[in-house]
Amino acid sequence: MTTMKSNHPLYIKRIGYALPVLLTLAAGCGKSFLNVDPQGQQPAQEFWANEADATKAVNAMYANLHEWRQVGFAALAVEDLGSEETEKGSDPNDASFLSNFDNFTITASDGQATDFWKGQYQEVNFCNQVLDNVPNIKMDETLKNRYLAEAKFIRAYAYFRLVRAYGDVPLRLHVPKGPQDYNLPRTPKAEVWANIEKDLTEAAAVLPPTYGATDIGRATKGAALSLHAKVAMYQKKWQDVLTYTNQVMGMGYSLFPDYEKLFRIPNENSVESIFEIQCQTIIGNKDASNSQYSQIQGVKSQPGGGWGFNTPTQALVDAYEPGDPRKNATILFRGTITVEGDSIKYAGVNRRFNYKSYVPFGQWQSGYNEGADQNVRVIRYAEVLLMNAEAANELGNSGQALSSLNAVRARARAGNNSILPDVTVTDQAQLRRAIYHERQIELAMERDRFFDVIRQGRGTEVFGPLGFKAGKSELMPIPQTEIDLSDNKLTQNPGY
Repeated sequence: MTTMKSNHPLYIKRIGYALPVLLTLAAGCGKSFLNVDPQGQQPAQEFWANEADATKAVNAMYANLHEWRQVGFAALAVEDLGSEETEKGSDPNDASFLSNFDNFTITASDGQATDFWKGQYQEVNFCNQVLDNVPNIKMDETLKNRYLAEAKFIRAYAYFRLVRAYGDVPLRLHVPKGPQDYNLPRTPKAEVWANIEKDLTEAAAVLPPTYGATDIGRATKGAALSLHAKVAMYQKKWQDVLTYTNQVMGMGYSLFPDYEKLFRIPNENSVESIFEIQCQTIIGNKDASNSQYSQIQGVKSQPGGGWGFNTPTQALVDAYEPGDPRKNATILFRGTITVEGDSIKYAGVNRRFNYKSYVPFGQWQSGYNEGADQNVRVIRYAEVLLMNAEAANELGNSGQALSSLNAVRARARAGNNSILPDVTVTDQAQLRRAIYHERQIELAMERDRFFDVIRQGRGTEVFGPLGFKAGKSELMPIPQTEIDLSDNKLTQNPGY
């Protein structure tokens, strides 16, 4: 018989206070946050009473997306390190435990793999509280349905991150009501994928394609369809990938004309943005100004820089074709001057940094996390085009595959006097390799490379020299603390 553990991360119990209210969403190209003193939280027994409570809960759900476990060390370790394009970075002895992800020596007691697990289930808990309680609130029905759809999208995103990292994971769809609801076994990943798809189908049916200025940044119909395409891609459901991406391609998105500027703060939520985690520095409210995504990857040993973790490797440098301007828009080299005018000192331990997470040194606020304003790009229209290309090629339609693929390459060379040519091969295997390569280059340093290689069945080929072991390294270990808390109801992944 299992023992109920009240501190089990699958149920983060909230007694005495309502959900924290940290965040509202973007206004235009900027952002507007609900700046509430954390001490002024509402007693839980008075919560879930009206529309305002529903709004607070949904906003808290979004706010949690940029906390430490979601975008900090845990996320970088699980979703970036391990591929051949990144390495730990910073000083060798600084957070040396991250090197275990570089060389595939992590164990079930690793704190970052554990934090990532906890972070995603915390997000699931936020979503489940909305989905369980908002239906009972008397409020505008249209807004209620939209809030529920937003929660389904965010829950699907959290489970997507979980299942591709750990495989079979406990599927919790409600806030626990009794002891029998605490310790859930691992659910077969096929069932987890199916529930993710169910959430996204229901979300897409309700979510609007766009929002007014005060709500920019919330989940949209395009976001639900795009994530659904990505989920289908991981399951090799190529016709579904093609169907969903074709729908998104007809919704008015387009490629931002300048690849480097696409990742700067003034161009957040651009015509290419499908979903971004909204981040903001709030003067006087450090609790709300908590995104460290840019800080931990910024230029080390330089005022206005950062900690210098998760650095591009020489292998990534070598992967770019001659003349591809995306190399210098993705990799920030020491001894250079950024487009925005910052001189990157030549001296330092790390030779390269992630340019996509860079915030110009003059834009960070003293006393706050460096670059806390930088949104985290989750899904871009360029990826929709590349998913469309991959699906079309797998279904034998090389013409459509080349059209979508070359649209991405055309943007890369636009305005840069680049000689980057169109891809012209029509042989399915050769075109598949070209699409794989384009995903690596276009989406470099955006938390997809490791999982792409695994779903493509190329783990040993690409990661073997780094210590990758087939049959083990495809998945993260289930955290040992979670197994212990479940009284061994949870089982471990092979090899750990």
